[in-house]
Amino acid sequence: MLMFDSLNRHLLPPYSPEARVHAPNFSRLARQGVTFDHSYVCSMPCMPARRDLHTGRPNFLHRSWGPLEPFDDSVMRMLGDAGVYTHLASDHDHYWQDGGATYHGRYHSWQFIRGQEGDPHIGQVEDPPIPWNINATPRRADWVNRQHIKCESDIPQTQLLNAGLDFIVRNHASDRWFLQLEFFDPHEPFVADQKFKDLYPSDYSGPLFDWPPYDSVNETPEEVDEARRNYAALTSQCDASLGAVLDAMDRYGLWGDTMLIVWADHGYSLGEHGCWAKNWMPLYEEVAHTPFFMYDPRGKTAGERRSALVQPAIDLGPTLLDYFEVPLARDMTGQALRSVIEEDAPVRDAAIFGYHGDRINVTDGRYVYMRYPLDKPYFEYTLMPTKKAGFLEIESLRRAELVDGFSFTKGVPVLKIPASGKPPAKHQPKKHMLFDLQKDPKQKTPLDDLKIEERMVKHMQSLMKALEAPTELYARMGFPESGNS
Repeated sequence: MLMFDSLNRHLLPPYSPEARVHAPNFSRLARQGVTFDHSYVCSMPCMPARRDLHTGRPNFLHRSWGPLEPFDDSVMRMLGDAGVYTHLASDHDHYWQDGGATYHGRYHSWQFIRGQEGDPHIGQVEDPPIPWNINATPRRADWVNRQHIKCESDIPQTQLLNAGLDFIVRNHASDRWFLQLEFFDPHEPFVADQKFKDLYPSDYSGPLFDWPPYDSVNETPEEVDEARRNYAALTSQCDASLGAVLDAMDRYGLWGDTMLIVWADHGYSLGEHGCWAKNWMPLYEEVAHTPFFMYDPRGKTAGERRSALVQPAIDLGPTLLDYFEVPLARDMTGQALRSVIEEDAPVRDAAIFGYHGDRINVTDGRYVYMRYPLDKPYFEYTLMPTKKAGFLEIESLRRAELVDGFSFTKGVPVLKIPASGKPPAKHQPKKHMLFDLQKDPKQKTPLDDLKIEERMVKHMQSLMKALEAPTELYARMGFPESGNS
């Protein structure tokens, strides 16, 4: 399984033939396997998506960014218990922060490549040299790390690719193994080897711009184009890494009995809707609608597309268990995708997705409905009171209660901790929004159709019930507590 972080679907040739990103290996992958046209995120962003992957169920209704919980059924641990050797190779530094520190231990073995983004792995007291002409707030650790990238082999993505290929070389003749090769790229900063930057020549002479802010677009058109060029170059480097894995599949004859999964946890906004990045704007298509490809040797379906609505974050866990003939955990709500791959059989009528405490979103594949929350309390339900990098606030912990859990906590009580924070004000229309993706794929004009909105609300309420959404979320979303209207 190859994972990419912040990979844009609409820039890849299999999804947008007119895309100007050089990515021939994604096209090669599409010819070899199945391309999913309606793949959506679930819990956002990075570590919430990975908790979904391990547990096969959404977690954003109950918890923000955090680690696996003691009561969580980890797919990787379940595979291991069934005799499948699991290995994680990643350069995603969030695994080793407080809010992600329980994931890697669920694998038999794991390998971490250091140096991405602000990974603080090199001890340096003196400040690093930072270009004066930089259009971004510099991250100190990032510029410490960049000092040590002298050539392509020093780039974390290259080191990670080599680690993954090394696993395949050593283990391709063995049976019952799972490799999760997880690339942080093309997540910002958009640092690519020069040969990939040369694919996108430019006479740009402005400030260095390879790390857009999580904010509105306030840059010049030339600077916006420069950020997009740098993102395209890094995407092309990701494509080359994919190509090396496809070459290994060819070289060792793995297509006969090896499943290949390629997906992204979410996309990235490159100026669409006047926004950079993710996390603070509504979950528009450029972030929520993701690239997803699979090859399943059981069906050997090649070069075909599937229209069924899928959510790889929660569906891949059940799919892996099904592939290795391991029973699914009782609490999993994701769906094994074999029937989708073989015959495009639908596995859900609607998909729910979002950030903890922000809008709740639902799609049926054609319409997307975004429901804005009221200013009412919401809570973290957890036994692991950490956030991305640190602990939940002491003031919130002082007001925590130990309460009965949910069916998926297996009879274990949990801490109910007051959550802090409101949806960002910028680019957050304080109203519900409905879009018809067939007629308005770029979501420029919200649709005013009460009948369709009522149908999408019913989908949302039904999924909230099925997922045991906390009672207070109904009031926060403007629903009766029963969720019946």
